[in-house]
Amino acid sequence: MSTDMIDEKARAAAWFKSLRDSIVAAFEGLEDSHDTGPFSDQPAGRFDVSETKRTAEDGSDAGGGLMSVMRGGRVFEKVGVNISEVYGTLGERAQHAMAARKGIPGMKDDPRFWASGISLVAHMQNPHVPAVHMNTRMFWTPHAWWFGGGSDLNPCLEYDEDTAHFHHVQKRHLDPHGEDLYPRLKEWADDYFYIPHRKRARGVGGIFMDDRNSGDWEADFALTQDIGRAFLPAYLPLVEQRRTLAFGAAEKDAQLVHRGLYAEYNLVYDRGTKFGLETGHDANAVLMSLPPLAKWI
Repeated sequence: MSTDMIDEKARAAAWFKSLRDSIVAAFEGLEDSHDTGPFSDQPAGRFDVSETKRTAEDGSDAGGGLMSVMRGGRVFEKVGVNISEVYGTLGERAQHAMAARKGIPGMKDDPRFWASGISLVAHMQNPHVPAVHMNTRMFWTPHAWWFGGGSDLNPCLEYDEDTAHFHHVQKRHLDPHGEDLYPRLKEWADDYFYIPHRKRARGVGGIFMDDRNSGDWEADFALTQDIGRAFLPAYLPLVEQRRTLAFGAAEKDAQLVHRGLYAEYNLVYDRGTKFGLETGHDANAVLMSLPPLAKWI
């Protein structure tokens, strides 16, 4: 049985905030530096930041976070970078789901929980630039703790060299934690980000883990940090290379159709979406991942 882990929780929450700050700064830097090509004549985008709140069933405060969203920029059509730190007691539905999926005993007797993490989804102006998702999180109950998350690339127009770069950077950051880790987390992402009713993957993959508890909190936290550190070097070069490419109606149409696929996955299958809504977190923050425009055929 775990302790309250007060120090560990504080360190994890502080890390997610620092990662958020570095990503927000880097993305606004991309907006400022985009001075040629499509959308370069628009004002540089900036994040709108608002606090989010989670309210417990009895109406009491149960944590919250920051929702940072940029819309209609030069490079980003819509991008959200959210952090949260929420706590309280799990409702009966969430208790049953947690106990069934993770095999955690005692949830009914002591349903307290704490969770903190970062969640990012970027939908781009230029269809040549891939959409991307990243999240990492720590979850605690009196009975167990674990880490989860990863990042994956979601292009509507695929470039083999972009996929190779994204995966290479992930591997480079994971190899110090064990050379068997990247292949396992890549396979996990391939399985997790699969859309059964479409019989296809959501994108070109990445890395993903859940229920990460090796028994060594420091080691698992270090791994989680390196998953976060891999994101910017894996993604920024792809944006910089593709954002000035010309495109037409066919490319934009392909982007909108692919966004429909993305929305289907997030609304039907994504565990984070389901958990956020079931536990009463701010619905706008939970659904931040949805694209501004999408199309179905």
